[in-house]
Amino acid sequence: DTMRYSKPEIERIAHVAFQAARKRSKRVTSVDKANVLETFQFWKDVVTEVHQQYPDVELDHMYVDNAAMQLVKAPKKFDVIVTGNMFGDILSDEAAMLTGSIGMLPSASLNAQNKGLYEPSHGSAPDIAGKGIANPLATILSAAMMLRFSLNQPQAAARIESAVQSVLAQGLRTADIWSEGTKKVSTREMGDAVVATITKTTITKS
Repeated sequence: DTMRYSKPEIERIAHVAFQAARKRSKRVTSVDKANVLETFQFWKDVVTEVHQQYPDVELDHMYVDNAAMQLVKAPKKFDVIVTGNMFGDILSDEAAMLTGSIGMLPSASLNAQNKGLYEPSHGSAPDIAGKGIANPLATILSAAMMLRFSLNQPQAAARIESAVQSVLAQGLRTADIWSEGTKKVSTREMGDAVVATITKTTITKS
């Protein structure tokens, strides 16, 4: 066991998880390997201690191997997952594929004040740069996360997320999520479709 986490580090990310859960369905799953690694017994104890400040949020603990299985078997069991860097890196890629592509997954690196860096979790993908085939939805959904968590504009975030769902319901797909019976579109066409949907709903509501 060579991992090292200080109590303030664990407390910080636990607070972020519980605060995020309060804006969602008020459920947090802490993923660890406390039955093998002493570091994660410490992690589990600190997360449990922080949870006392959030009595309105449900907390459960799960070993990482079971979490990996349950994420595939019954993903609706989860809402907010809090875990260490290595396990989080693995589980986030696994979760991305539940949507069909890692190009669908937004991400945020937040500090204790809910400020941070928002970006697609898949990185820059230089091998497809300029080809017009990249999926822009992770970037768009990252902007929605920024509105919700850092700028405290949940209605604006929901409008973007709803537009993405609407465009997908229309059958538009970039190459990474395309299948028979859907319409393959370019990066720009997908982005333009989301913008058009947001604009349409905004005009309708006003």
